[in-house]
Formats: sequence, C-alpha cells, structure tokens
Amino acid sequence: MRKIIPINLPQIDEQEIAMVDKVLKSGVLTTRVTSGSMVGRFEKAFSEFVKAKHAVAVNSGTAALHMALMTTGVKARDEVILPSFTFISTAEAVVLTGAKPVFVDINPKTYNVDLQKIEESITPKTRAIMPVDLYGLSAEMKEIREIAEKHGLAIVEDAAQAHGATYLGKSPGYFADFACWSFYASKNMTTGEGGMITTNDDKWAETLRCIRSHGEKEEYVSSVLGHNYRMPEMEAAIGIVQLKKLPTFAEKRRRNAQFLTEKLNEIERLHMPIEPRGYRHSWYLYTVRLRESDKRERDEVARKLRERGVGATVYYRVPIHLMPYYRRFTKHSLPETEKASEQVFSLPVHPGVTSKEIQYVADSVVRVLKNFAHL
Repeated sequence: MRKIIPINLPQIDEQEIAMVDKVLKSGVLTTRVTSGSMVGRFEKAFSEFVKAKHAVAVNSGTAALHMALMTTGVKARDEVILPSFTFISTAEAVVLTGAKPVFVDINPKTYNVDLQKIEESITPKTRAIMPVDLYGLSAEMKEIREIAEKHGLAIVEDAAQAHGATYLGKSPGYFADFACWSFYASKNMTTGEGGMITTNDDKWAETLRCIRSHGEKEEYVSSVLGHNYRMPEMEAAIGIVQLKKLPTFAEKRRRNAQFLTEKLNEIERLHMPIEPRGYRHSWYLYTVRLRESDKRERDEVARKLRERGVGATVYYRVPIHLMPYYRRFTKHSLPETEKASEQVFSLPVHPGVTSKEIQYVADSVVRVLKNFAHL
C-alpha cells in the first residue's frame, strides 16, 4: 500500500521532548497559580505574539469558546449568531451555555460567515456573534465589529485555525472581544490538546481565570460558576517551543499553498482558495472546490486521491445545522453552506510536506481529474 501524505502532521522534535522532560523532572504537572509556571510563560509569549493584553491558557479550544461565552454573560434563552460551516465545537459551546445557536449562511468565495445574513438574523434575544476564521482565513472582522457595536453585541472570534493569520495587519482578536484558539494535534501549532483565549479587557481576563479553575479567586473558594479547564504544564511546555517555530511553520505552509495554486489554477472545474487583499492566510487547510459537482463526484475524487497516497479530506461533510442534535435549532436551509459541503475537499500543505511531495500532490490532482471524463 502506498504511503499516504497526511492532511496534517504534528512537527515535534527533541526540543519539545526536552521541555516535557523538564516538567516531569520538576514534579509540578499542573498548577492553579500560573506565575512562574510553564502555563504562565506560554500565556505571556502567546499574548506578545498576537499583540493581545491577556492570554488565558485552557485545556481545549472548545473550553476556550465556552469560557468566552460564559464571560460575556450569554445564558439560557439568549441567541448567538454563527456559521454552520465549521467544526462542531463552535455550536457546542453555545448550547453548553443554554443559549440557542442561530445558524447563518456563508460567503461562497471565502467560506466565512455572510455579513448580510448576520444583520438579517439579529433579534432582541441576540447577545453575541461568533465568526469563524475558517481554514485559516480571517472573517471580515472590521465589518462584524461595526455590526456588533450598532446592536450592542459581544464578539467571540473562533480563531482555532488561524495561528499566524492576519487581517488588515492585525492578528485575530483585534476587532473582537475574545479570540479563541485551539492547539489540537492537527493545528498550525500544537500542545497535543489545549486552547487559549486572548482579550484586551482586564475585567474579562480576571473572570476567565476564575472560570478556568472552578470559579476560584482564592483557593477552594468559588466566586463564580466555573469548570476545570486548566492547561497541564506539559502541554504548555510543548506550546512554548511550538510558538517559537510557528513563523517557520507558517512560511512552509504558505510556500506549499502557493505552489499548489500555481499548478492547479488552470483546472477549470476547480475553485481555488483565495487570499483577499489585506488578508494573510494561515493555510491551516488548503481547500479547493469541485465546481458543478455533487457529493458523489467530490467523494470519488477524494477517494481516488487517497488511493494515490494523497490525504485528501473533506472539511466539513455535514454542516452543523443538518446534524441530528442540532436540527432542532434550524429554521431554514443554508444553500451556500450545503452546496459547499458537497463540493469542497482539502489537500496537504503542512510543514512536513516536502517539495517532492507537494509536486506529487499537484500531479495527482491533475491526473485524477483528467481521468474523470465527465469532470
């Protein structure tokens, strides 16, 4: 069987191993107090990297989203506007607060939330907007900020896929009240699991730190409703090293993405990913779209690529509003979301993909599509 080029692969070496070894030898594996800890060091480095006043490390990107919504005061019977074309955790965090997710359609060119649909979906119950920087391309955050201010809404930006991305020269979170990040194993940088919340608001940062550890402002005394969302020291140790490598990782992703665009741009049936002026894509996923196709055709193309050893993967095959649990929140169809879910597939561009392999990926896509006469 041909060795597959995976869609993503953690880039770990002896530096991360040495940092984890240091934690294990210290005997301090987790702590409530971040001052002087690996968690504290990681938070400081990350806040400086994204130019945010505060960074609060947690044990997953989902925890980050949930905590941010809790901090804004989103509660039962409130509504939160978000896209359906994203990973489940975005909607999951809303439901965990007791609020109702209000799914809106996407811009078919960027796959990010459609600004007009946001405006159309605002009601007296709306409390927050959750834009997603899908595949690593920022949402139109300046315009979303304007909408939020007009209606008195909070913004929780899901930046789980946007490490190293910028929009109008700013990192994710600049136009939002919170940016929420994931360090899952497939992400542009990883801690294994893990997440981070960044904010420029002192009071909200204090609340986030309380929620993270059972609502405690002082040990064993809960002041607010909290959870156990702490990041372990070993994860933070990995994160410190990974963050230093992130610019190099990002440049390798960019180089691979540019190569694919150059090689595949002439295929008429492929809609290529874009990087609009003023944006810097993180290229977490290099996602192409098979024009005028249905799910069956797209799936067959992806299958043929995998047979050739190219880890073509579909993100996201089933939009959240069509999932069994979330259908109860769905009032109407989302045509652009549903169409995209049947036509997109992603190709490997992660930092471990060599120049020889990225050439093979491009050649394989060309060959597979040529063999489909009807394509």
